[in-house]
Amino acid sequence: MRNSIYIRQICIPGIWLITLLSCSREASIPEAKLTVLNSMERISQDQTLFGTDQISIKAARNEVESFQVVVGAVQKNIRVTGAEITDLKGDDGVIARENVSMYREEYVRVRRSSPRAQLPPGLFPDPLVPFINPLTGKPVEPFNAYRKKWGEPFIKSGFEMYAVPFDVWKGQNQPIWVDVFIPAGTAAGEYRGVFTVMLGNVPEQFGSKIDTVKTMSLSVPVSLTVWDFELPDGPTHKNHFGTVEWLIPGLFGAVPESGRALSIELNYCKMMADHRINPPIPKSFLPTTNPDGSIKIIPERHQLLKKFIEELNVTDFQIPTAPFSEMTTSNRQKAITYYRQFYSYLKENGWEKRAYLYMLDEPNLAENYQTVLDLGALAHEADPAIRCLVVEQTYKQDPSWPDIDPAVDIWCPLFAFIDSASINSKLKHGDEVWSYTALSQRAPEYHPDYDKVKDYDSPYWHIDAKLTSYRVPAWLNWHYNINGLLYWSSVQIADSKTGLMDPWMLPAFTESESQFNGGGHLMYPGVPCGIDGPISCIRLKNLRDSMEDWEYFAILEKLAGKDAVKKIVAEVAPNWWATSEDHVVIESTRERLANEILKLKK
Repeated sequence: MRNSIYIRQICIPGIWLITLLSCSREASIPEAKLTVLNSMERISQDQTLFGTDQISIKAARNEVESFQVVVGAVQKNIRVTGAEITDLKGDDGVIARENVSMYREEYVRVRRSSPRAQLPPGLFPDPLVPFINPLTGKPVEPFNAYRKKWGEPFIKSGFEMYAVPFDVWKGQNQPIWVDVFIPAGTAAGEYRGVFTVMLGNVPEQFGSKIDTVKTMSLSVPVSLTVWDFELPDGPTHKNHFGTVEWLIPGLFGAVPESGRALSIELNYCKMMADHRINPPIPKSFLPTTNPDGSIKIIPERHQLLKKFIEELNVTDFQIPTAPFSEMTTSNRQKAITYYRQFYSYLKENGWEKRAYLYMLDEPNLAENYQTVLDLGALAHEADPAIRCLVVEQTYKQDPSWPDIDPAVDIWCPLFAFIDSASINSKLKHGDEVWSYTALSQRAPEYHPDYDKVKDYDSPYWHIDAKLTSYRVPAWLNWHYNINGLLYWSSVQIADSKTGLMDPWMLPAFTESESQFNGGGHLMYPGVPCGIDGPISCIRLKNLRDSMEDWEYFAILEKLAGKDAVKKIVAEVAPNWWATSEDHVVIESTRERLANEILKLKK
């Protein structure tokens, strides 16, 4: 609306005073404003509002694509009472609003910087509080406590952490995260809709009266392009992200091995699967072990395991370690019997193709190398086809140590320990290589090219790192012919001194004097939301997008070959220490991959 200007002349003895006044300037300033960010951007609470004025996303079928809508309070304090999206309508179909999930982004405090942090301490949007409790299908109710009569016990309902309503004070922002799932079989084309935020009055603040909101809702248009190809249900990119059952009793107050504990564990597994991460298989679904090492297949457990694998699209199967702590001569034979029968069980059910035995983490001593050799020999004696994984780089830590190559089928070097020449050497004789990240390591002194890479940083997975650090790993892996990704834990919310911590209050894994913000945890416990399961986070969403990007690579490889894909991938990940941190480059390169697929599949 154009400001209306008029001139008022005021006569003071001896002086004519002319003033310019605007009769509608105040009215033209919006009370609140919506801006749109993509999934790789963040905005702080007090940051100057930025973003676009419309939602425009593109995705394949069977993919989830995300955007953020930031509510900025421009002129006065406001209360957001709700948000909604219409069905997305196209010429040949409709994507129902039930395929859209919304979350309020909660800010957590980074008190001390992670080693080699990219961003300073402060408040970071990370946990995603759902508008709808996924277990009940109802909104998370705000906490309330009252008593009918003085002296009587309080009647309590609701929870401390919820999505709406929420207040945004003048000059501050509150982002809303939105996931859009494109169902399999959706017709390709353009789909349009509207995203709306409903506003209300903020309750009376100290020293002031309620300032009535005139604008009761704000909307932005939504445009979704559905590309004419489809991603598979489960992850093509092999992966391992740790176990979850150990933390449930301590955080949720569940009795170990109870029905509630299993239910919470399965909710964690489902969230992992929803983000293309292979969930750990509950122990109570696996065969039991007899004293002689043979396994006992219990029909009820077998059916639960089969259902788990099918419904959660599990593609990688970790073979449980033989339950014999001391590897004496007699126990060695029991372990061989165990692995032989367990692997036979997997083959009978078609689950052996991507099965692996996780042998050892970071064998950093000569005797650890010997342990790897012994374990690998044992497993291969049980069945030569068993794939043995060790979390170790593809070159020796010390030239005088034994060569563990005969025992290892899957190598997992840390991001900064990556060496292309030794990786290719392992690949040539049939081994696999997965990449692995933890904490903030740089290249070790025994890296073959230490002098060249010693001062370089690979992506670090911390809250105070840029979100692109979680988006580029699949691109890096493809470029280096690495076909798996391992993370040491998705739920490691523990301090080496004090035990379990509340990540909502201190979202860090601590070790010595260092604080690794978000290190080892990609899910928050749903306790403050009244949810018997996990809460996702922005970092997990970007990791999911990276796993989806891999599916683009795999689809295009079948059409154009691996080298053609690698040429495009190099635009985002030219080498391990020079990945793009520009979301525009990543988005445009992803779209180029999609266009190549569309062109070649015709």
